[in-house]
Amino acid sequence: MTWTMEAFDQHGKRRDVEFSRSAEWLRGEGDAADVVLSSRVRLARNLAGQPFAPKASRQDRQQTLEQVRSVAFRAKLVPELLWIDLHEAGPLERTLLVERHLISKQHSKGRSASGGPAADEPRALAFSFPDERFSAMINEEDHLRLQVIRSGLALSEAWKVIDTVDDRIEESLDYAFPDRFGYLTACPTNVGTGLRMSVMLHLPGLRLTGDIDKVKRAAQDMSLAVRGFYGEGSEAVGDLYQLSNQTTLGKSETQILEELQGEILPRIIEYERISRRELLAKRRIGMDDSVWRALGTLTHARLLTTEEAMQLLSMVRFGILIGLIKGLQQTVVNQLMLLAQPAHLQRAVGKELAQEQRRIARATLLRGELLRHLDGRAPRNGE
Repeated sequence: MTWTMEAFDQHGKRRDVEFSRSAEWLRGEGDAADVVLSSRVRLARNLAGQPFAPKASRQDRQQTLEQVRSVAFRAKLVPELLWIDLHEAGPLERTLLVERHLISKQHSKGRSASGGPAADEPRALAFSFPDERFSAMINEEDHLRLQVIRSGLALSEAWKVIDTVDDRIEESLDYAFPDRFGYLTACPTNVGTGLRMSVMLHLPGLRLTGDIDKVKRAAQDMSLAVRGFYGEGSEAVGDLYQLSNQTTLGKSETQILEELQGEILPRIIEYERISRRELLAKRRIGMDDSVWRALGTLTHARLLTTEEAMQLLSMVRFGILIGLIKGLQQTVVNQLMLLAQPAHLQRAVGKELAQEQRRIARATLLRGELLRHLDGRAPRNGE
């Protein structure tokens, strides 16, 4: 079973892409990386004079695809841009891209003009390779969804990059932009700037102290969306939450950035760090027990679901960050969070697996990787 994915470069030449075992949002580098795994800035854009993607015909979608592809390569948005026609990719390949946060679940499945699933509807992904820091979904909910992602708290940096990319595209494409409303989008909640700024937060301390619900309520009061691991419609797993702005109309991009990065996020980061210190000071034995139980389960379990693995890895990462586990890097645990996902797991073992087989393979893979990094030895047969 091959795990390379077919893509095309700016010359139309076919490329077999082999993705790395990690991704930008899990590098564990940058400002406040102990709490903020990654920062993402996304822009929603639509072409003037064309039906929105959910109401577009197959011919309309194909025309949009061709227009965007021509402009994306001609504008030289990034040093190396690759293009994947998702309607020609297999379901497992598309799932891999969802797990890498390059496309949404909706984009993976596709959607017809009637609203139902349509996996063969023309749609695509353009992305920077090999760093995967920039990506563009074509014919998702909007004609264009541009995304820049960075490790750690780096919304300002991501905004500067995506603003430049957006300007280059707009030099050649006419966006739907009436002066009264700003950028028009398929969903009214994105009208105006079309901007979503979000961060992936690891908040085990706030969950363990029972304060996570307070943070969620406070965020909602400030018109912020709190979502799960894969964004809209997903649940939080492994104490990972996506926090993003909801207001796109009536506020400038600069205002949204300043509120999030300058005011709101520093408070949440500090609350999480305070929670971690309090847990270590007041509940040291309990934290010791929870962290080492998690590591013990991961290094001995024979069956693991994705959700179980993510929660256990979250506790191990927590243990590393508060100094209870030595000799294991958080970047290793970050990487394992990706490898525990279904498509990456099957890629690692080199074949498609049924659900029960995935539980066995996941436990075996995580056990072996952790033992190798902890004491330099691979597990023997039966370990």
